[in-house]
Amino acid sequence: MTIVHVLYENEAWLPPLADALAARGVPFRPWFVEGGTLDLTRPAPDGVFVNRMSPSAHTRGHQGGVRYVAELLAWLEASGRRVINGSSAFALEVSKVRQDWTLRAHGIATPDTLAVVGGDGLLEAARQLGAPFVTKHNQGGKGLGVSLFRDLPAFEAHLAAGLLPDSPDGVTLLQRYIEPASPFITRVEIVDGQFLYALQSSTVGGFELCPADACQADSQFCPVGGKGKFSQRTDVTADDPLVRRYLSYCARHGLDVAGIEFVEDAHGRRYTYDVNANSNYNGTVEDHAGVRGMGALAELCARELSAGAMAAK
Repeated sequence: MTIVHVLYENEAWLPPLADALAARGVPFRPWFVEGGTLDLTRPAPDGVFVNRMSPSAHTRGHQGGVRYVAELLAWLEASGRRVINGSSAFALEVSKVRQDWTLRAHGIATPDTLAVVGGDGLLEAARQLGAPFVTKHNQGGKGLGVSLFRDLPAFEAHLAAGLLPDSPDGVTLLQRYIEPASPFITRVEIVDGQFLYALQSSTVGGFELCPADACQADSQFCPVGGKGKFSQRTDVTADDPLVRRYLSYCARHGLDVAGIEFVEDAHGRRYTYDVNANSNYNGTVEDHAGVRGMGALAELCARELSAGAMAAK
């Protein structure tokens, strides 16, 4: 238990955590997880593991890493290793279907959703759900595959033109569109059972809403674009009933790190629609909040490393 292994596949998202770990003197090893071989005849490496595999890995040619990490996490946990955002969290990260039913089971409202495997049932599902609705990839990331349809003819024409991109796992969601009271969504950032802050993301320019600084700097990594897209939402606090439910939900499902998103309609009803287990953070918002998400994650790593070392004595 002498080192933290950082499992990652996106080079652009590694430096903030690496810098936070180094600043605290936490020894770490980056472990690129595009794919590869698992030697099950050997013991799992010692240490604490941080899972930073992204569900948008397929956009960088790393879809094989998603399956690799799923098996890797199970092996590490079976070997008694501490994994931050382990297999339970990762199963939610790569399946919006699982997100929806687990949120509902926890008493958290979600938009009505239909999941369609393959393309043949999409039009019939759209007729069943009714407009307006949005399409989503089950294995999402960066808001890719998200489109809004306000009527069925527009969706039918979209399908006929072959414009609906395939989800990397073959599952497409049709989800009731919740018209926001104001054109933004809210994201609640949580680390180790603690509320960090809430930010609001403008939807004026579309649904690609990754808050990471790399997304703002270079569309190669995450095509969000647009300055001033994110700001702190100070009226959502740790005492908010929905935030308390989120904290309970994270504890129930092994989410050590989470960015959970909701939209609020004109009647003040809040619908949760996305659980991000691989959270990234916006520096401008964190300057206002006086909190560093990667700092909180690095401190969690340090605590887990210390606890493991003590247990080994």
